[in-house]
Amino acid sequence: MPQILIRSHKNPFNVADADTTYRHNLIGNNTGNLVFSQAVYRLLSTADNDLETSGLAKSNPRVINSRFDHVVIPLANAFRPTYIETLDALSTLIEQLTIPVTVLGVGEQASLDGVHKGADSVKPATTRFLRAVLDRSPSIGVRGERTRDYLNSLGFGDEHVKVIGCPSMFMYGPDLHVDKRVESLTFDSPIAMNVSPYVPEMGPISLYAAEHFPRLVYMAQNIQTLELMLYGSYPKGKRMTAMAAAGAPITLDHPLIRSDRVRFFLDPTTWFEHLAQYDFSFGTRIHGNIAALLAGTPALLLAHDSRTLELAEYHEIPHRTITSIEDDADAITLYAECDWNRLNKAHPDRWDSFAGFLQDHHLTHVYNEGQNAAAFDDRLAATEFPPPVRTLMGFSPEELYEMRRTVTDLGRELHIAYNDLNAASRQRRPRKLHHRAWNRIDRAVRSLSMMA
Repeated sequence: MPQILIRSHKNPFNVADADTTYRHNLIGNNTGNLVFSQAVYRLLSTADNDLETSGLAKSNPRVINSRFDHVVIPLANAFRPTYIETLDALSTLIEQLTIPVTVLGVGEQASLDGVHKGADSVKPATTRFLRAVLDRSPSIGVRGERTRDYLNSLGFGDEHVKVIGCPSMFMYGPDLHVDKRVESLTFDSPIAMNVSPYVPEMGPISLYAAEHFPRLVYMAQNIQTLELMLYGSYPKGKRMTAMAAAGAPITLDHPLIRSDRVRFFLDPTTWFEHLAQYDFSFGTRIHGNIAALLAGTPALLLAHDSRTLELAEYHEIPHRTITSIEDDADAITLYAECDWNRLNKAHPDRWDSFAGFLQDHHLTHVYNEGQNAAAFDDRLAATEFPPPVRTLMGFSPEELYEMRRTVTDLGRELHIAYNDLNAASRQRRPRKLHHRAWNRIDRAVRSLSMMA
């Protein structure tokens, strides 16, 4: 039975609450990462494969070589300045591996007009990474033609660079079909919106949407917004301030937050289930819209850079460039312009290319003859995932008072425990006081967990 190690920020069956997710960054800064890693895990969950996941960052190459037969690395826009450190770390690890390595869905990042920021620093890191992978692999799977052309310019030919799109689109193999649920939208339609807070155009667009579409809900994805929803503050600092778009939903006074129309899902499963309730999804998050498509909900991407645009182009996901729409562009008009038939028609051929890539890399999948995804799906269905994080504005006054009472009790318990520990440190036999103090702390933590 092949032992396969998949790079992932979180195993699909790992249940973690919001605070744990935030403290350990189990989403890799963005929940979209969980969509493509879960897709890869599901696809490789055959009866013949034994799968494990790891972030790989601190992995021991000797252990990997001794325990596993194959390493599979799903990636996103890895060829960019802010990812160089991680890319170099992956290269260092791969260079020490003696087993096959498969990279799925990696991409470059440039502006809409093709300008690569920090090209001089990205080029050597990218070249090193590709050489390391291709020494252990027949080819590397990239997101689209733009990435292929970029790697061609670095000296890597088409025989080694294969365009396969993003694994997330193949979560269900050849089975993907998206139809309009309603002929046209109204201002009262249930609509999901996703936002990249650093895209300037999304500030006024989100404000317009909040005012005119009362049933529109913002599906947040980035870890900074998770911090805002958990603790009431969006990270400060020069970089964050410079990246935040004016009017974006990153402050507690934003109308989407004030009206409790923000949800943050910690797992793809609950995210998909929720998105299935909407008539339309739109915004700048490529995986936010792919999540909607996987849920059967029509979606439109507002492409703001080459990494999002090339995926939309390859998979024929309806899209508009962010620079081509007005600040008051509304979902009704965007929906009316869309046609998902091209995506539906293109998907089978895209799947054949992806499946062929897996075959070339000697990776079996659940859509091979005699295989199926039932074991994965049944286990996932039996796993109880936490509900989405929502704003405090969604709680009733009674619930808020109860939360205040619980926090007050927590403070009292911790104060007494602190006094007990101080007293224990001055006595010869502190065990009893230590035990009592830690019991109080345990009760306080459990009461806080029940509140959450």
